Amino acid sequence: MEGFSPDCPVVLVTGAAKRIGAAVSCRFHESGYRTLIHFNRSELEAEELYAKLNGLRADSAFLVQGDLNDPSTLDTIVKEVTKLGRLDVLVNNASSFYPTPLEAANEVQWNDLMNSNLKSPFFLCKRLAKALTQNSGSIVNLADIHAYQALKDHPIYTVAKAGNIAMTRSLALELAPHVRVNGVSPGAILWPQHELDDTEKHKKVLETVPMGKLGCEADIAECVFFLASKASYVTGQTISVDGGASNSI
Repeated sequence: MEGFSPDCPVVLVTGAAKRIGAAVSCRFHESGYRTLIHFNRSELEAEELYAKLNGLRADSAFLVQGDLNDPSTLDTIVKEVTKLGRLDVLVNNASSFYPTPLEAANEVQWNDLMNSNLKSPFFLCKRLAKALTQNSGSIVNLADIHAYQALKDHPIYTVAKAGNIAMTRSLALELAPHVRVNGVSPGAILWPQHELDDTEKHKKVLETVPMGKLGCEADIAECVFFLASKASYVTGQTISVDGGASNSI
């Protein structure tokens, strides 16, 4: 099929190789965006997504690899955006998630979780603000309902995601009126890799969800797309996509 025009809008999705990131990438791609797929260790999944999207439209998907905790990765991303000639949407999806019980928490864990969930998205927004401003662009940050409802044994992650929501509000003021900044807080969408077989925990979690079921990646992708491309008078907001769980606290 015929490739995309250089004038087509561009979306950058961090942590885009699989799960929610891949769903978000596909959602924007099907709406005509050229898609810059960032990944770190998930090379196989990233290459599969790259091939899938370019199979649908030639020269419409691109790859950029790197650890967002490494400042040089931000330099690489900026260079790739420059090559594409524009940036319309930044989706900060990349994230680390694992338990850090208070008695065992350490500074290595603090730095890792804070960097991936707060520091890196902040400085990526800063580095790409000019490009986004040129196209009246949009930023969507992926937060978590546990920023509001603390998750036991995950204090560092909870604090980092709460900071992520505060960052969304702050950057919405800093970048207005040219760039809108919003967030999405997923609820029970996908079980973490280390909890896939914990059926007892799954049951307890679903008991707190009024809709009584898990959501899916597409639910998050639709909300991200809406905030980025449709909600032209919305900025500084973080929407919970959680089946009503946050209303049952």
